[in-house]
Amino acid sequence: VQLVESGGGKVQAGGSLRLSCVAPGFGFDDYVIGWFRQAPGKEREGVSCIATSNGRTNYTESVKGRFTISSDNAKNTVYLQMNSLKPEDTAVFYCATCVFWSVLPQHYDYWGRGTRVSVSS
Repeated sequence: VQLVESGGGKVQAGGSLRLSCVAPGFGFDDYVIGWFRQAPGKEREGVSCIATSNGRTNYTESVKGRFTISSDNAKNTVYLQMNSLKPEDTAVFYCATCVFWSVLPQHYDYWGRGTRVSVSS
């Protein structure tokens, strides 16, 4: 399974970006798709995840109210809308798939290569 992230870039604090995670030819219909991020010198952390079958979502506390995850199963795409970005959001963002509900990166099977987000103050 190949996952491809896009949408990263450089923005100023307060700005917005929308990340996309596409899996060409792979049915998203009954998976959990997670967004994770890894900042320099830090461990990978879960940001948000969505169960594509029923829309159940989860967000880490630091992004609640600012980030929104959504899925378009017909396009095999999951989005992460990021608003009110802060310098501490700077990281490489990855998407990954899991066959059951989990927020732990070790439970996710397939990963993309990541897209870099840089937020300046």
